[in-house]
Formats: sequence, C-alpha cells, structure tokens
Amino acid sequence: MSRTEPALDRPSVEHEELHVVRGRRSGVPIAVALHSTARGPAIGGCRVKPYASLRDAVDDVLDLSRAMTLKCALADLPHGGGKTVAAVPGPLSPRERQSMIHDIADLVGSLDGRYITGPDIGTGPEDMAEIHRLTPGGAFCRPEALGGSGDSSPATARGVRAALEAAVGHVLHTDSVTGLRIGIIGFGSVGRLVGASLVADGAEVVVTDIADRRDAARHAGVTWTTSDLLGADLDVLVPAATGGLLTEDAVAACRARVIVGPANNQLGGDGVAKLLQERSITWVPDVIASAGGIVHAVCREELGRDELETNARIDAIGATVTRILTEAAGQGITPLQAAQAVAGASGPGPRAGTAT
Repeated sequence: MSRTEPALDRPSVEHEELHVVRGRRSGVPIAVALHSTARGPAIGGCRVKPYASLRDAVDDVLDLSRAMTLKCALADLPHGGGKTVAAVPGPLSPRERQSMIHDIADLVGSLDGRYITGPDIGTGPEDMAEIHRLTPGGAFCRPEALGGSGDSSPATARGVRAALEAAVGHVLHTDSVTGLRIGIIGFGSVGRLVGASLVADGAEVVVTDIADRRDAARHAGVTWTTSDLLGADLDVLVPAATGGLLTEDAVAACRARVIVGPANNQLGGDGVAKLLQERSITWVPDVIASAGGIVHAVCREELGRDELETNARIDAIGATVTRILTEAAGQGITPLQAAQAVAGASGPGPRAGTAT
C-alpha cells in the first residue's frame, strides 16, 4: 500500500511526494520521499537500517530528502532531493535481502524517473546495479565495470577534505592541517579515507567507533579512543557516523573550534546552529561538506565529465564553504542560514538532461 504524507498524520506541505509501502516479497516497510523536483529529478541514497518505529523511519526519510534538495542546490546539480529508507527488523538472510532490494526497485520504478537512488547506510554499488537493472536509469553508483561511477566514498572523502581545509583556513588562518588535533566520530568507509589522508598530511588524528573497527584504525595510523570526542580538546571535530549528534547538550560540552564532516543531518534541530554560533564553534553544514559523492556520480554518469573535471567540481566545495562562512560572519547569521541563502540565490536551475 502506498500512502500520501497527510495519511501519515505529519503536517507538512513542502514535500512533493511521500510513498510508504510494505514490500510484497520481503514484508519490509519501505519509504521514498521526494522533497523537490524543481531543478530536475529528485536524487538521494537508499538507507537500510532498523528503526524503533515506522514513524521514526518516515521522519528520517522526510528530513534526509529535505537536506538533499539543499545539497543539490549548493552543489549546483540539476536535481532536487529525495531519499529511500527501508526499515529492516534486523539482519536479513541473503535471500531476504535480495527480496527487499527488488521491492525497493519496484517502488523506485513506479515513480517513472522522478527519483534516482544511490548507496547509503546499508547499501552499496552492487545493490545499485540490481536496482538499475530492474529500473533502467533508477540508480547511481553502480560498479564501474557495469557502466556506473562506482563507490562514492572516495569522492565524499575528497569533498570533506575540501570543506575542512576551507574551514580551517577561515577560522584558524592556516592552509595546512599539519599539527592540528582532529577527532573523527565514525570510522566507516568515508571516515577511514578522511582519517588516512589527514594523517598523511601531518595531522594528529584520534577516532572513536564501535569496537570491531579498532584494528582498522590502528592500520590507518590514527589513535583509537573510547572517550567521548565531543568533549575532547580538538581543533576540528569530524562527525562521520549517523545524524543527530549535535544536540543542545552535546554543543554545551563541545570544545572543538571547527566541526565539519560527512554525517547527514548532524544537528538535533535547526536551533542548535544558533547555539554553535553563540559558543564560537564554526560548523560547516553537512549538506555541503558531504556533497562530493553526489557530485561525482552526477558528473560522471549524467553530465559526461571526465575524472579531472569531476574532481575540480568536488574541490570547488571548498570555495562554497568559504563563501558560506564569510557571509555568515559578515551578516551575523549562522552557517546554516547562510547556506540556505546561497542555495536560494542559485535559483531552480536546469532540469536534468539539459545541463551542459
């Protein structure tokens, strides 16, 4: 069964579409939200994880798709924001998981090209290959051998570095991370790449995550800790796990001067951006810091850009961060407000397929 947003008793008119179904093969609840198609088809990753309730899953898909619209505008991509969430009850067998992926493909395909998905928590390039096979054009980031742009993690990490360097230059007035103490919360695929690159450039990097990633941290040359990095004495904090980390209490304890990382929807609420500003903590909105992955996918698979041109687009994230932070400081507003203003100034943009 597919439901519209009002049927779920969530008073919001900003999303164009919300579809919630129970997969006919897997029985897994799946939600797809299209926040905007004003710039072109909505794009956003496919997230597979347990949720405490269907309400939580729907709230997440709405919040994430809204952020994707802002991300696409800031990255000047011919797309709006969308998202998929599959609320699994726990670990799935290979057969159950394949059934769920096919159910997701059914829902994506039913939207007739208004939405294109990609990898996110719990999914990867092979899943995108299967969705693309079942819904031609319905997924980004298939393996390169199958004509896609492959794993988005290196591009996301590159964008995080561009954003981090711009923020460090703006706040700490240095063009190098050498000697900086940087904490990373979350040592998954993107966190590992960011951490390794920072160590290579002379930063002192400390990370925290679940215990089974401790060996990976050791091999990457970073320092492992079980301490709460939110309260640690850091120059830069990199949130690279799940969202909602920056709550009012967390900000009150935070000692980092700069926060920039790839985790989606880092703020516990928009009001937290003001608290960060009041504490003189410079936060780079995650919608621009994490944009490298979608820039890479769209440029390579849709706009026909080569790797050199694509990397230049990803590196330009740094210039956007500088613009956002400069406007925020000059106008006395938060970086979130500045990002929203910059995105609004970019206009609706061309529809997908018309960009050059």
